[in-house]
Amino acid sequence: MPQPALVEVINFGDELLVGIRENAHLTYLGEQLARFGLPIHRARIITDNVSEIKKAFADAWAHSDVVITTGGLGPTADDMTRESIAEALGAELEFDAEIEDAIKSRFKVLGRSMAAHHLKQCYRFKEGHVLHNERGTAPGLAYRADGKLLIMLPGPTHEMNPMFKKQALPLLQEAGLLSTEEAYLQIRTCGTGESTIEEMMQPLIAKHPALSVAYCVHYGIVDVRLSGREGALSMNCLKAIGQEAREILGDDFVCFGHCSLAKVIFHELRALDRTLAVAESCTGGSVANEFTNLPGASKVFQGGVVCYTNEVKMDILGVPECLLDQHGAVSAECAVAMASGVAEKLSADYGLSVTGFAGPGGGDETNPVGTIHLGYHSPVGVWCKTVRYTGGRLDVKARAVHAALDWMRRKLKKYKMEEMLCCGGSD
Repeated sequence: MPQPALVEVINFGDELLVGIRENAHLTYLGEQLARFGLPIHRARIITDNVSEIKKAFADAWAHSDVVITTGGLGPTADDMTRESIAEALGAELEFDAEIEDAIKSRFKVLGRSMAAHHLKQCYRFKEGHVLHNERGTAPGLAYRADGKLLIMLPGPTHEMNPMFKKQALPLLQEAGLLSTEEAYLQIRTCGTGESTIEEMMQPLIAKHPALSVAYCVHYGIVDVRLSGREGALSMNCLKAIGQEAREILGDDFVCFGHCSLAKVIFHELRALDRTLAVAESCTGGSVANEFTNLPGASKVFQGGVVCYTNEVKMDILGVPECLLDQHGAVSAECAVAMASGVAEKLSADYGLSVTGFAGPGGGDETNPVGTIHLGYHSPVGVWCKTVRYTGGRLDVKARAVHAALDWMRRKLKKYKMEEMLCCGGSD
């Protein structure tokens, strides 16, 4: 069996090293490449310094089959990646009038004129390929030499991601470096910890010795990735094993693939022809954000209310003052009132609410820091649920969002099953 290609990613940018910007590039590229059987074998972040750029690239080019760079392709003085790498390769750059026209057209749409310093973005490798930028001015570049492939991408994430997916991935596929189908089958679960999921999967692993299983955890979600050892199992075999896993996982199973919890709920509500509104305190609009990230969300999502103070809970959602005085804003009773209040206020069939102490302050003996109360209003009743988490404020908020969405997913699934049973259905 031939050795897989070695891929190295170099992220250029001082802003990454000083913490101004998170390195989301590596996360995105790693996920995209691994999905098609081409994992990254090495990655590094390099400062915007010409000698450092040349040194890092020369080392990567000597030891890898594919080198992917991000950043340093813009018009400013510190954007030196293109020129530095061309010099390290001994490759000639040439001016491309088509790039200039594309940049001028972009500025014309914005009602502005192209400045002279943008001309530096118009240079490409003489024997290379241009990756057009649909969301910015800096084009990406691709270059082949010595049996290797170089792909250079711009730094802004909203420019890099679509360029990589629509243009760089096809180049890698043409070069025969990517598998024609996904390299693994992903099962998304939620609500149960990694160790428990692993224990549940053990009988299946024992039954299929050629099966390789990997776990990826993020804020209550556990992704289970099934693949064959050294490609021993086809995707059809993995899908059959995946169905076995689905039965084992039960209600913890969310979906095959990468769907968000909000998207699963969206499809369930669309099937029911019902609508949803949310009320949030400690999560500050993060639950609503999960739904508005979905195209066509307005078919289901009525809106949300961030009710951080008692006054807003009372004035906007109609939470009774006596309830707040007796039970407090962080309570199951308040969560239920918030859910019912937002459903009524925004004319939604379902209401989902979150209130709690995300920390580091607040909390008491009854509701320590990390306590989250969830409220759920539906056409057939109202419920509340309490969960408790440890960790920093942002961790607790993120887990609270997933807990709320997962709870609603489970409630909808149960309602759907009960409805089918009442109707005498069995499919």
